[in-house]
Amino acid sequence: MSFFISPAYAQEAGSMDSGMFNMLFLVGFALIFYFFLWRPQAKRAKEHKALIGGLSKGDEVITAGGIIGKVVRLTDDYLVLEVSNGVELKFQKAHVAAELPKGTIKDI
Repeated sequence: MSFFISPAYAQEAGSMDSGMFNMLFLVGFALIFYFFLWRPQAKRAKEHKALIGGLSKGDEVITAGGIIGKVVRLTDDYLVLEVSNGVELKFQKAHVAAELPKGTIKDI
C-alpha cells in the first residue's frame, strides 16, 4: 500500500467530444497565431518597404544602428548618408529605420 500514489482507474472510451475539442483547439491556436504574430509582422514589413521605396535625395533618416544623416545619393540597394559636413557613409536601404521630419539634424 502506497500513501503517496493514488490508484489509477480506467476511463470510458473517448467520444466525439474529445475529437471536436482537439479540432477547436487547433483552429483557435491558428487564429491566435495569425492575429497576434503573422498579421502585425506582415503589416510592419509592408510599411518598411513603403518607407524604403519612398526615399529620395535630401531626406533625413535614422538607421537601425542609430546613425542620423541626410540622403545624398541613392542606388537600387544602397544609399549614401551625409552624417556631418564632408563625412559620407554608405548603407544598405534595408537598414533605414525611420524617416525624420525636415530640419531634425539642424535642431540636434
